[in-house]
Amino acid sequence: MDKQKILHRLGLSALPELSDADFAPASKEEQEQITSMQEAVSYWKDAWRRLKKNKIAMVALVIIGVLVIFAVVGPYLSPYTYSQQIRGDENLFPCFKHPFGTDKLGRDLLVRTMIGTRISLLIGIVSALIVLVIGSVYGAISGLVGGTTDNIMMRIVDILNALPTILMVIAIKMVIEEPLNTLINSNAFFKPLQVLGSGIIAIFIVYGLLYWVGAARIVRGQVLQLKEMEYVNAAVALGANKKRLIMKHLLPNCVGQLIVTTMLQIPSAIFTEAFLSFLGIGVSMPMASLGSLCSDGLNGIISYPYREFFPAIVISVIILAFNLFGDGLRDALDPRLKK
Repeated sequence: MDKQKILHRLGLSALPELSDADFAPASKEEQEQITSMQEAVSYWKDAWRRLKKNKIAMVALVIIGVLVIFAVVGPYLSPYTYSQQIRGDENLFPCFKHPFGTDKLGRDLLVRTMIGTRISLLIGIVSALIVLVIGSVYGAISGLVGGTTDNIMMRIVDILNALPTILMVIAIKMVIEEPLNTLINSNAFFKPLQVLGSGIIAIFIVYGLLYWVGAARIVRGQVLQLKEMEYVNAAVALGANKKRLIMKHLLPNCVGQLIVTTMLQIPSAIFTEAFLSFLGIGVSMPMASLGSLCSDGLNGIISYPYREFFPAIVISVIILAFNLFGDGLRDALDPRLKK
């Protein structure tokens, strides 16, 4: 289309500030530039871009990565094992040979702190995944079915919320740990679980029984909103059953909230494990966790404060890093904060 036809359609007689070159077709480079400028940004790409702008969250992510390397790779680089007793090196203060010192049995505290960090991270991540699976499925069913079923399921959640959680955790763990220990040691099928120990498995069971209620409430609230959307009604009209609605349409659209909930559940699980181990009912000896190391260090805190200092610092850094990264992740995945 030439210049005169364009001016005619616009109802103008002339535009002195424009030349004939301004009406020439766009070159290939200009078309590619316009296309790239208009390129759509996906939800996850946009969330990652906003997360990278959050300096505190990125620093926390780097710290989490360093802690994972410290826990997973560190023990293989140490000349000692977590249970090795070194004669003559009992209660050594931090030195070149033992950077974190040794305990009263001559065990190297650096490698025990590495193993303790590994155990605490394992418990935190696995417990959070258990909470994620149970809570998301329970909440999705409750929100989608609705009616009397929803009322009954939510009253169960209310009852569990009303229980004193820490006392219930201690009671349940003390009740199931001994039968669980007998089952693991007597049944060949469960022999591989001896590596973890009955204490860690008992913590997983306790989390599966009690700690999923928060995730269930969050997912239920999201499902109550999503099930009224047009695409859900269209899926129902096409004959989709409730299982397909939950797995293909509802839970995938709750994934942002689920990721944030899971991330913030990890430090909660680590703290609970540390609390139980500090009380002496957590991870079984000689396996070490950060909570059990803090408990051991408390006995000699006046004479040997380093035994308490190092594991306490590590567990504080873990919990702080996960909380800061979880907060940043929540801000990045919340579309209402998109500018």
